[in-house]
Amino acid sequence: MIEPNTIYFVGSGPGDPELITLKAKKLLENADVVVYSGSLLNPKLLEFAKKDATLHDAALLDRTKIYEILRDSTKQGKLAIRFHDGDPALFSTIREQIDKLNLDGINCKVVPGITAILGAASSLNLELTLPGITQTLIITRAELRTPVPEGERISNLATHGATMAFYLSVHLIRNIVDELIKGGSYQTSTPAAVVYRATWEDEKIIVGTLGDIVDKVREAKITKTAIIIVGNVINPTSYEFSKVYDPQFTHGYRKADKSK
Repeated sequence: MIEPNTIYFVGSGPGDPELITLKAKKLLENADVVVYSGSLLNPKLLEFAKKDATLHDAALLDRTKIYEILRDSTKQGKLAIRFHDGDPALFSTIREQIDKLNLDGINCKVVPGITAILGAASSLNLELTLPGITQTLIITRAELRTPVPEGERISNLATHGATMAFYLSVHLIRNIVDELIKGGSYQTSTPAAVVYRATWEDEKIIVGTLGDIVDKVREAKITKTAIIIVGNVINPTSYEFSKVYDPQFTHGYRKADKSK
């Protein structure tokens, strides 16, 4: 149910319009005001908005203006949504907006969406946590204008040897590769992939290793709107089968078949 005096922060999914959730689509169809992430969001998704909805491209606005549009529209009894690419929980600005809106007596709700790393993984048919290789996925970004805590520098995170996914960083891929190798767990032979506009119609997939991925990405002229994935799950030489479906493994829903 759509609630009054409530602003919805809605995830649009990775790009393919068919991957938007039913709840997100319903909110978009009913919204009077939509503030959308124009620099990253597939414009075809806006076709779900009703014809008389007012659309605002957040790429052209600062945080104060975005806040004012959302606040004022809601105070006027309109349904306003902040329409994010992917999922609002990752690399967004929802915390600062929600805190301020709550102080104004406006309720806020977040509607999740499929984030880009999951869209990219689906395009590559990847299992990001593969038994016998890694059970960990690290999601991060390279440092440039936006700083990261000292302990979260790429070379530090790379020591785990887990699957790593980098958002908003493809333009810094050479620096990323250098830092990953510095961590000691990855080598130039470690598989790497870059997915440009994951699940979009013009998606591009580049697969290589840390030794050649920089040149491949440069040749493809990819400088933004791409996910970098690093780890042996991309091209595993071996892995273990899941224990959950092992016929000799007992769990809460099935007893082991000792005859096999």
